[in-house]
Amino acid sequence: MIRNPTPEKISLLTTLVLSLIFSSVLLYFKIPLLAFLIALFTFGTLTFIVILFGLELFIYRKIKLIYKTIHHFKTSSIKAPNYIDNYNLDPIKRVNEEVLEWANDQKREISQLKAAEEFRKDFLGNVSHELKTPIFNIQGYIETLLDGAMNDDEVKEKFLRKAASSAERLNTLVNDLLDISKMESGSLRLNIRDFDICELCKEVFDSYSKPASDKQIKLKIKEGCDEPFWVMADKDRVRQVLNNLIGNSISYGNENGTTNVGFYDMDDQYLIEVSDDGDGIEPEHLPRLFERFYRTDKSRSRNSGGTGLGLSIVKHIIEAHQQTINVRSTIGKGTTFGFTLKKSDKVTR
Repeated sequence: MIRNPTPEKISLLTTLVLSLIFSSVLLYFKIPLLAFLIALFTFGTLTFIVILFGLELFIYRKIKLIYKTIHHFKTSSIKAPNYIDNYNLDPIKRVNEEVLEWANDQKREISQLKAAEEFRKDFLGNVSHELKTPIFNIQGYIETLLDGAMNDDEVKEKFLRKAASSAERLNTLVNDLLDISKMESGSLRLNIRDFDICELCKEVFDSYSKPASDKQIKLKIKEGCDEPFWVMADKDRVRQVLNNLIGNSISYGNENGTTNVGFYDMDDQYLIEVSDDGDGIEPEHLPRLFERFYRTDKSRSRNSGGTGLGLSIVKHIIEAHQQTINVRSTIGKGTTFGFTLKKSDKVTR
């Protein structure tokens, strides 16, 4: 077997074989030695040239063309790259490697497309389900009113309030979907500026004072953290993050519990942690917690008005700041969400 076959090697081997046959014929006819050598040399040279020319013209150049075509398919090149000189280095082996690599790339791409198609189906199914719930509720309340409940002032007010609540939930879902679409398409624009995140957290506490009071949950800044912590970020988007995390801590926290927010110095970043002392989250749910529409307790989430998009939006916002978010939880003790933000250059603590 020829190692690393090239046209020259193949031509040489073929010439040697044919020369042996030719020399055997000459010896059989007892040609004089000088004439024998001249004839053998001439035959060998002409045979080598003819075979080499044939391989180059009919086989080798076609292999080069195949290699070039495959390379263009892989790289989507318009102009031919400067790799023609390398064709002389075992093109058959290189073509084989390129074909195998190209085939593997196609398999990976097909797998990715199948996964994307499954994701699209799941997403559309989830969106349809989430949209139908408030729409059907609104439709039911209105039909009940039209069927005669309008004459009862107490029932009329009750059903109108429920219809308004469902309409608000529908509006929230649509806004969340628009946010997700912007974030995933890369069109989300951040308004980066300096602000005190501790002060922002207190503002979010004020906005959640009523639902926290209803469940007798205390909203607290951890001891030693009640002072300015200046960060560089989009204040409105970080407010959205805190709204989601603090709102979740109240929704899933136990009555008479506590929601704590702490701030920790991490060199050029601050770590912000939102903790509750609720029931905690099962370990198998943690890796998927930031997926769209993923719920650990579907019935409870819908009853609390959640869209299933909040944590996914939170993750996208933090990653848009080129920062990270994580979660840890212990059953029976509670859950802690932590995310980082860049320190402000204006204020150094």
